[in-house]
Amino acid sequence: MKIRLPLLSLVLFAGIAAAQPPPRVRGVIQAVEGQTVVVDTEGAVVRLTLTDMTGINGLEKRTMADIKDNTFVGATAVKNRDGRWEATEIHIFPESMRGAGEGHYAWDLPESTMTNGAATGVIAKGRGGSMTVHHAGGDVEIDITRRTEIVALTMGTRALLVPGATIMALAAPPQGGGNPSAIAIIAETNGVKPPM
Repeated sequence: MKIRLPLLSLVLFAGIAAAQPPPRVRGVIQAVEGQTVVVDTEGAVVRLTLTDMTGINGLEKRTMADIKDNTFVGATAVKNRDGRWEATEIHIFPESMRGAGEGHYAWDLPESTMTNGAATGVIAKGRGGSMTVHHAGGDVEIDITRRTEIVALTMGTRALLVPGATIMALAAPPQGGGNPSAIAIIAETNGVKPPM
């Protein structure tokens, strides 16, 4: 199966690209039955159909030291007590995915936003720091704390889709009463789970 990073990048992180973007599915794989991935989403079971177009990414742990000037990143953030954006997670895109979902928009986690763009003015302070994420619509200053999870997206295969693995998937609505199709999946890799 070919890995389609551009497809994954365009759909998984472009939260406002479509009028009604497909739902994100977060959970733990219960079983893989042929072309179907059975996912436990905290009590509800979702069955996702894999297709030849399903993009799959793995993950690797990273640190502040891996975020350089002009690194293309995505950051899920919430407002802190001082009214500043504070990253709950940062994911570093491979260069082939530069431009993925670029912008600053609402995310589907509580009171959060997603900002995708080029990191500038990166300041490391111990295990945290700050950066400005530059995107076509402007700049967003984001604080990074020791609690911020930092990961890198990697190319993945269906070998990552095993029972017990945590995933985040983008699912297209079912057609004709079938299961939703998995457009893109980010899968737990060597114990590193999708934080976004």
